[in-house]
Amino acid sequence: MLAPDPDSILLIRRAERDGDVWSGHVAFPGGRAGPGDRDLQMTAERETLEEVGVRLGQGTLIGRLDDLAPSTAVLPPIVVRPFVFRILHHAELVPNRDVAAAIWVPLRDLLSPGVRRPTEHARHGTLVRMAGYHLPIGVVWGLTERILTSFLDVSGPSELP
Repeated sequence: MLAPDPDSILLIRRAERDGDVWSGHVAFPGGRAGPGDRDLQMTAERETLEEVGVRLGQGTLIGRLDDLAPSTAVLPPIVVRPFVFRILHHAELVPNRDVAAAIWVPLRDLLSPGVRRPTEHARHGTLVRMAGYHLPIGVVWGLTERILTSFLDVSGPSELP
């Protein structure tokens, strides 16, 4: 989700939960399709409303990024379909119990030198080095880093699409 003045993207930090492989990760709002969802766009809209209280239907769908799957076999076999919405202003964020924090991150901050740099994470007892965006809310890495980098590559440092 994008908002202007300054051009910003919404990120959340997931709540800590035992048994949740994405517990505590910095991510975009989202989740699994529900039985009442007619399509994955509706899933994105519902999950965003549930997780941070923002109605995407009042904004504009400006596109969708390529489907992505986790790059490690130890994660659940899922495919993520990222939708990009633009809303008119930085909406008030009301995180639910699944979200520990939610913030608007200016695109200029994401594109600043040194923000995207290597980070290390333990994966089954082994330290793995990968790219990450180092932000005040935490480090964006893994699947979310791949989605964010794909978006920034498409949008570039100019105005929002």
